[in-house]
Amino acid sequence: MNYRVGIDIGGTFTDFALLKGADVIVHKNLSTPQDRSLGVMEGLGSLAQKEGLSLTDFLARCDAIVHGTTVADNTLIEMDGAVTGLITTEGFRDEIEYRRGFKEDIWDVRLAPPKQITPRRRRLTVPERVLHDASVHKPLDEAAVREACRKLAKQDVESVAVSFLFSFVNSAHERRVREIIGEELPGVQVSLSHEVLPRAPEYDRTSTTVVNAYVAPRVTSYLEQLVMRLSRGGYRNQLMVMQASGGVMTVDYIQGSPIRILASGPAGGVVGSAHVGAAKGHPNLLCVDMGGTSYDMSLVLNGAAPAEAGWNMHHRYLIGVPMVKVETLGAGGGSICQVNGGALQVGPRSAGSEPGPIAYGRGGTEPTVTDALVMLGILSTDEGFAGGSFTLKRDGVEPAFAQLGAAMGTSAEQAAFDCWRVVNANMSQGVRRTTAGKGIDPKDLVMLAYGGNGPAFAATQAEELSIAKVLIPKASPTFSALGTLVANPSVDEERSCLARADALDLDKLRSLWSELAARAEKFFADSSFSPDEVVASYQLNMRYAGQNFSLTFDIAPGRKLHDLSFVDDELGARAIALFNARHMAEYNHIREYEVPEVTGVRLATHVGTPSPAVSQGLAASISNPAPAKSRRANLGQGFADTPVFLGTDLQPGHVVTGPAIVEETFTTIVVNPGWQAMVDVAGDYEMTRAD
Repeated sequence: MNYRVGIDIGGTFTDFALLKGADVIVHKNLSTPQDRSLGVMEGLGSLAQKEGLSLTDFLARCDAIVHGTTVADNTLIEMDGAVTGLITTEGFRDEIEYRRGFKEDIWDVRLAPPKQITPRRRRLTVPERVLHDASVHKPLDEAAVREACRKLAKQDVESVAVSFLFSFVNSAHERRVREIIGEELPGVQVSLSHEVLPRAPEYDRTSTTVVNAYVAPRVTSYLEQLVMRLSRGGYRNQLMVMQASGGVMTVDYIQGSPIRILASGPAGGVVGSAHVGAAKGHPNLLCVDMGGTSYDMSLVLNGAAPAEAGWNMHHRYLIGVPMVKVETLGAGGGSICQVNGGALQVGPRSAGSEPGPIAYGRGGTEPTVTDALVMLGILSTDEGFAGGSFTLKRDGVEPAFAQLGAAMGTSAEQAAFDCWRVVNANMSQGVRRTTAGKGIDPKDLVMLAYGGNGPAFAATQAEELSIAKVLIPKASPTFSALGTLVANPSVDEERSCLARADALDLDKLRSLWSELAARAEKFFADSSFSPDEVVASYQLNMRYAGQNFSLTFDIAPGRKLHDLSFVDDELGARAIALFNARHMAEYNHIREYEVPEVTGVRLATHVGTPSPAVSQGLAASISNPAPAKSRRANLGQGFADTPVFLGTDLQPGHVVTGPAIVEETFTTIVVNPGWQAMVDVAGDYEMTRAD
């Protein structure tokens, strides 16, 4: 039997989901920040051992390895990317710093701007100008380009972003600059804006290109190292990498634009959530993923997790490529608890995996959320924790909370409980902001909780948000890794084109869509997929005149690649009707007497691949199992002797009534007082109020 492996690297743990026929085997091991590919290979070795195979034999039997990673995210969080320079059009040196006047908190006069990836001394301009119609107003000054390269060389730049005005309609100047950089700065990576984000406006394109240049060397180096280790280990197929858009593609495609893997780990969880929700009859989901470092929130509506290309702010930088919308808080198991200015603060600073929470016994000294759960009795310190592969220790935890409590005038246990309350409040407020921005009431959604810590907080979150039902997949500890196996190989790209919707240049649209289709066909062919397997959704970006942002919608979904028969004289009228419907759904109003304008074309393509099967429905009969043990724990209503169930003992139809704790491999499910958890036919949990 052959295998498919999904991998997700987080800040604390590296997660694995092994698809073996209809069975899913999960595994976790600590991430290795010094070289994350080592953690991947260690985990694959553990999976091979579970299958009774050598690593070489195991990898030889892997049909696919699909990888989601936070390498790009961590580079931005830690600000340890490449020394990056920018060459741009004369007069546009400081555009990247103006940020369109955007400020995350307009009321905070002390809010500092984000740290500059390209400080002003490394932002250089050259005389050149291309106009919106692709004509050259001012030729490229090649001598100025060479002088800029020499100045950047003196600053030891490792990567250069090039962003010229209107390069997306005429890229000749940018392509020539790449040639000159190759001559003047050999070995330096180059990111061209017309390749990274070929559309207006210029700030979006420049910001995305600069971030791409900043993360590219680290991402490229990591992927090359991992591909090398896999190849030496015996893997013979192409490594597939998760994209922020929710699809996967080959390393070759990703290395052309590494920015596409930013937030790819969380995207895998959202794609997996949509797959599970649809199978279980819940198309509208609030997806919450609490791991060791962060708490990720996203929405699945009508069974889909659409990727949006536009004003995507990540780590305070604008990223214009298509991304599944995921909002992130610094609230995870490793989030550090401290008193700041007399107030208790939990996160966003994290202990990560090195040294990790105090309970890991790896040298951590600052109390974290995980340590608080140990103090509250929610997490076990027994030898069998995490399937026996990992043991939490109480040594040092109580003194740390005693010190924290002394600063607040409370006991150690009360300090731990206060940390639990604060992190819950932070997460609830984060969900309210996320849903309110979409005009959605959380109580109308089903919560799907995953990640190593998500199920420990899910019932409390649902109670605070008036959510009636919570789904917890059996594979929730490695759900983002499982999601990478659900994701399809995909290519999602766009091109700029500005025209009134009632005066479209149909030949121009055909040309742009044909160009995108040819690119998609090439990359799918490199992945051994034929054009007949590709499903193409032709899309338009449109807005009303004067609007800053465009809306994207399908104009011809589910077609064959290169099928442009829909581009006819009625295209403009259909586009106006579909855009108005999309605008009404998004903003609840339309300008019915105005003609909208097309700002670009987009082509989203994918190929279907085997996905993990998901069973639907609850068991025909129910019963109440006996707990395996009990322990003193505080589930929000004070300490009490609390029954503890082992996930390995529970069968479909079993109902656990709170207050109770269920210990699954690599995660702990808290069933709050007044709630119950039923095991369905797939072994997944459905939590509802007991009444």
